[in-house]
Amino acid sequence: MSFLIKRIYDEPDPGDGFRVLVDRLWPRGVAKERAELDLWLQEVAPSPELRTWFGHRADRFAEFAARYTAELDGNPAVDVLRQAGREHPTVTLLYSAKDPKINNAVVLADYLHGT
Repeated sequence: MSFLIKRIYDEPDPGDGFRVLVDRLWPRGVAKERAELDLWLQEVAPSPELRTWFGHRADRFAEFAARYTAELDGNPAVDVLRQAGREHPTVTLLYSAKDPKINNAVVLADYLHGT
């Protein structure tokens, strides 16, 4: 299974394979047609409470990653992504956060590669 991450604001590419938006909220300024999504899996995103607490603050990222991982442990939406990984050679997890290193897709990709 190959899980990549990419910002949804970047141009779609055939190398993205199966494209999954892993944010709970639709990204601002992105037309649904332009997104070229195969799936919007809102249920795999961090809980609203966790997302609000995190606020994309670098000093909270380690704690965010630990809390989000705990949420993923009991989340059936993770199985949907695992199945997509079995059915497609490449699955790209799309996110809207500005920082490519501190966002939920980074944690999710690490989680999927580790399981």
